[in-house]
Amino acid sequence: MREQRKRLVGVVTSDKMDKTVVVAVETTERHPIYGKVITRVKKFKVHDENNESNIGDRVLIIESRPHSREKRFALVSILERAD
Repeated sequence: MREQRKRLVGVVTSDKMDKTVVVAVETTERHPIYGKVITRVKKFKVHDENNESNIGDRVLIIESRPHSREKRFALVSILERAD
């Protein structure tokens, strides 16, 4: 059976909270009438158990059980560290 949970790749924009990071996920889509490519950014609060990610890191996140009122994603891995 196929994995049902969403997997997203994004960039960490904030790591000021304990065990939580804010990840901005960028998606592109075409405008339905004009056809222009639009970039949309959505921010997710992500559970980071060991506080291992920093601002600017590219990370892989996965949908998980609710950890708090706004946290519905968990950190899977850090794909690329910030300079």
